[in-house]
Amino acid sequence: MVKTSFKIGNVEFKNRVFVASGTFGYGDEISELLDIKKLGGIFTKSLTLKPRKGNPPPRIVETASGLINSIGLANIGVEKFVSEKLPLLKQLNAVIIANIAGGTIEEYCRVLEKLESANGITAYEINISCPNVKEGGLNFGTDLKATAEITKMVRRLTSKPIILKLTPNVTRVSEFAKAAESEGADAVSLINTLVGMAVNVKTRKPKISTVTGGLSGPAIKPVALAKVYEVVNAVKIPVFGIGGIANTEDALEFLIVGANAIQVGTANFINPNISVSIAEGIEKFCLDNGIADVGMIVGSLDTSGNESVLKSWL
Repeated sequence: MVKTSFKIGNVEFKNRVFVASGTFGYGDEISELLDIKKLGGIFTKSLTLKPRKGNPPPRIVETASGLINSIGLANIGVEKFVSEKLPLLKQLNAVIIANIAGGTIEEYCRVLEKLESANGITAYEINISCPNVKEGGLNFGTDLKATAEITKMVRRLTSKPIILKLTPNVTRVSEFAKAAESEGADAVSLINTLVGMAVNVKTRKPKISTVTGGLSGPAIKPVALAKVYEVVNAVKIPVFGIGGIANTEDALEFLIVGANAIQVGTANFINPNISVSIAEGIEKFCLDNGIADVGMIVGSLDTSGNESVLKSWL
C-alpha cells in the first residue's frame, strides 16, 4: 500500500488531490458523477457575506489551451450556503475547505465567523487573488501589508487551517507567501488565474463584458510551475499547486517541484471525474516505481548543475 495522506496544521487529509474553488460549484451539484470521498477535499466556490450576482454576461470565453472567466465571485452568500449546501455536503462525508472572499478585511472576518459557528468546515482558503472584481480580491493580493493584515485577522478567529490563495499577477509572489506565513497562515495556494483578454476581430469588441478576466487551463501550467517552485523555496509551510493540471503527469510535475498537494480546476469542466482519476494515477505511479509514500515525490526535483542559475533567480 502507498501512503497518500498528509497534514496541514492540525488536520490530516486522505490524499493530495483537491478540486479548486470556482470549478466544482459548492460540491453537491456533480456529486453523482464522482466519489467525493476519494478526494483530499473540496474547495468551495467563493463565499461572500451577501449574495452576489457577479459580472454581466458574456463572462466566459475559450482560448487556445485555456479559458478566460470573469464570473465576478457570483455566489449565494454565506448564510444560504450554511443553511442549504452544508447539510448536503455533510451527508456526502465530503472534506470541505471553504473559500472566502470579500471587499473589506472586516467582511472576510465576518464570513469566517459565520462558517466557524457551523459544523462541517475543515479549513479555510482566503481568496485575495481574484482578478475580476473591482473591490477586494486582487487589491489585497497585490499589497504586501494587506496580505499580512488579512492573514493576521482571520488567524485570530479559528484554530482550523488557514490557506492564503495568492495571485501570480505580481513581480515576486514569494514575498506574499512569506507575508502570509509570518502572520500564521498554515499553507498557501497558487496560482490563481493570470489576467488575460480576448477580442472578436469582426466586431472589434472584447469577448467578455469586463474586457479582461482570469486565464486558466493548460496554457498557464508553465507559469504556475515556476511560481510554485519560487514559493516552495521561500517558505516552510505547505503549498497547494494550481494551474493547468489536466492529468496525472501534470500533477506529478507540481509535486516534484515541491507542491505538497494540488488543486484541479478548469479540467473539471471537461471531465468531472478527472480529479479522482489523477488521485488514482498518482498512487499507481508510486506502486509502479516502488515509492511507499507520495510525500517522497514532493520536492524531489533534481537541479544538480543548475545551482548558480537558481541562486540568482530565487
